[in-house]
Amino acid sequence: MRRTATRPSPAAEPEGAAAGESAAPEVLAPAPEAPQAAPAAAPQPQQLLRTEFEFELPRGYVDESGTVHRNGTMRLATARDELIPLQDMRVRDNPAYLSVVLLGRVITRLGTLPLVHDGIVENLFASDLAFLQDFYRQVNAEGHTRAGVTCPHCEQPFEVELGGSRLGES
Repeated sequence: MRRTATRPSPAAEPEGAAAGESAAPEVLAPAPEAPQAAPAAAPQPQQLLRTEFEFELPRGYVDESGTVHRNGTMRLATARDELIPLQDMRVRDNPAYLSVVLLGRVITRLGTLPLVHDGIVENLFASDLAFLQDFYRQVNAEGHTRAGVTCPHCEQPFEVELGGSRLGES
């Protein structure tokens, strides 16, 4: 039995299609749009947490060779930094020693010294120790001392200093 291909009748071809041409692809009407949710709020700029703060000692630490070290860096204290010194026998015998041990943990750099520890801190001048105690409170207890604000007139953002940068200022 022999089969022959049959051509569909002209009635089966779409209108406007000439003999031998394929029919145009079917075009679908766009689907109705779904109601849109309220536009998302503009993303807020991500604020970075500052964890290290530079300082300059009023007098400076004098090492064995006579070199003066004035510039340094202090990091934010952790709960562990404040708890560990409480177990130190020197602190148990003399609670005033707490700030020496604590500062020895959070000062990460002082001049060109390879390492800062409580032995360095206990040999600071009293004015430098008082400065560092105040600086520690500013950085840790009070948080950062600058706040971002926006001008109510021109709407430009800027920063203001909340705490004094020197002892006694506000």
